[in-house]
Amino acid sequence: MSHRTGYPGRWGNVIIHTIHSEEVIFKKIEEMAYRMRKKTLYLANRAGSKGAHVGSALSIIEIMAVLYGEILKIDPKNPLWSERDRFILSKGHGSLGYYTALCEAGFLSEEELGTFEENGGILPGQPVMNMEKGIEFSSGSLGHGLSLGVGVALACKKNHIKSNIYVLMGDGECNEGAVWEAAMAAKQFHLSSITVIIDANEMQSDGSCAAIMCVNYGSLWESSGWQVCHVNGHDICSLYKVFKKGAQEERPRVIIAKTIKGKGVSFMEHNNAWHHNRLSDKEYHRAIEELDLSR
Repeated sequence: MSHRTGYPGRWGNVIIHTIHSEEVIFKKIEEMAYRMRKKTLYLANRAGSKGAHVGSALSIIEIMAVLYGEILKIDPKNPLWSERDRFILSKGHGSLGYYTALCEAGFLSEEELGTFEENGGILPGQPVMNMEKGIEFSSGSLGHGLSLGVGVALACKKNHIKSNIYVLMGDGECNEGAVWEAAMAAKQFHLSSITVIIDANEMQSDGSCAAIMCVNYGSLWESSGWQVCHVNGHDICSLYKVFKKGAQEERPRVIIAKTIKGKGVSFMEHNNAWHHNRLSDKEYHRAIEELDLSR
């Protein structure tokens, strides 16, 4: 970002200070995303023969880092704070991107994060509600997260609770009919507190989204009465600005974030074999080396 010039004095200093502050914020989120990717790969490797949904987690890392690093109004020391923002991971198979963000935000310790997919651990392959640890809702059955978000937003509205509701969904998940029932309800009830983020990596478990159900999702959301924004889902600056901008009208908002499945690891990117797979030791070390070299 370039400094504005020609505005000396107090206002010029404010502008430069703001630019510097944003640069610091973006650097902090970038470092957070880097650590989250490394932790995601580490946990996927530790899962052993059970495997893990690696590609789906890597595609949402920047989205989660921006939300949990800067946007969400949350307090890990007071997880039940009534005015907190609510986050719903509707695509529950992206749990590694979620758990690592919760760890970075202070809801989970490193030791607790290490219990991923362990018998008796608190972090199964798909999230189970644990409000003390910042996991507001159980998820995993695709297509239900937005309906849940509508219910939460309605409850907050009726109780005059000023909270934002964020629902992260997959583009393949938008094939589910319940999504559109909830989308229409959100518009009908003027739930401008809801923001849906679509992880638009163009893949789902059985193949490409275009081959399975070729749909113009932006048009569908718009025709359902939603504000529609498009953003590069790996561009921290763009994500931060679109989240900060907030809803501009009294209607819900959807952010369609263009992403890459398996982002950050060359042999996983655009490779649907890594929707769910076992990460061997050799592959793990190769992936970590790539991440380190890309910095």
